[in-house]
Amino acid sequence: MPQGPIAILAGAGQLPIQLLSHLERTGQDVRVLAFRGFAEAELQRRAHATVDLLDLKTIMSTLEGWRPQAVSLVGAVRRPGFSALLSAYSLLRNMHEVKEVIARGDDQVLRGAVMLLEERGHRVVGAHELAPDLVASRTLTGARQPGADDREAITFGLELLASLSDFDIGQGAVVDRRHVLAIEGPEGTDRMIRRVRSLRQSWFGLRRREEGGVLIKAAKRGQDLRVDMPTIGPRTVAEAAKAGLSGIAIGAGSTFVLEQEETLRTADRLGVFLIAVSLPWMEMPLG
Repeated sequence: MPQGPIAILAGAGQLPIQLLSHLERTGQDVRVLAFRGFAEAELQRRAHATVDLLDLKTIMSTLEGWRPQAVSLVGAVRRPGFSALLSAYSLLRNMHEVKEVIARGDDQVLRGAVMLLEERGHRVVGAHELAPDLVASRTLTGARQPGADDREAITFGLELLASLSDFDIGQGAVVDRRHVLAIEGPEGTDRMIRRVRSLRQSWFGLRRREEGGVLIKAAKRGQDLRVDMPTIGPRTVAEAAKAGLSGIAIGAGSTFVLEQEETLRTADRLGVFLIAVSLPWMEMPLG
């Protein structure tokens, strides 16, 4: 069996906190390297070290000292500018190669980070491999079920996300039957939903009568789930309800559900359906 701790390289959000708690609860030896300016205050208090996102030399030297059995990159970070990325990565890689990786988009930058870690002998694993209980199973569902219009929206939304996979944009969309209300961009899921909500406001700030629509959240085709797995939680459900959406459909086996019981209770309380659906392009076993 491999020796050494599990190392979490932690960005923003609740997922790194929940992963850490899960590993501690199950008796795992774990070390946390928190990214300054991104990791939540609670996580920074529990972290074993804090580092700037682009301080690659300190990151690598810290991992070398810990000698972890596995490394997991968890949590959101804002992509730095081109010149900052180029300067940081060029300390460890050929500059021409770095330029090509950065120019290809965010997915390629994340894959480049994984490659960098693997080249230095680290085994990179996804949070879903370390804490499978946090991942939506095929059977995940709330009390409410989607209607005919909602199912049409889900089917159309999955087709939309599949077609957009090659363009390295968001993992989500809001669809009303076959009408696209929003596609997730760099702003993230919650802000995308708020954008839909704002579109449904009258000049007087009152909600229009037309409501409905579904948030579809799913991993992209070919996405490396070790570094960028879709995530929802109670706040996502609350934002969907405020925007007048009927419900949420997420990719089974490839989406984290934070505080799963609370998320389902929130959906039931607010009258929003929440279901997990199989993704035809995912070639991984589902729980």
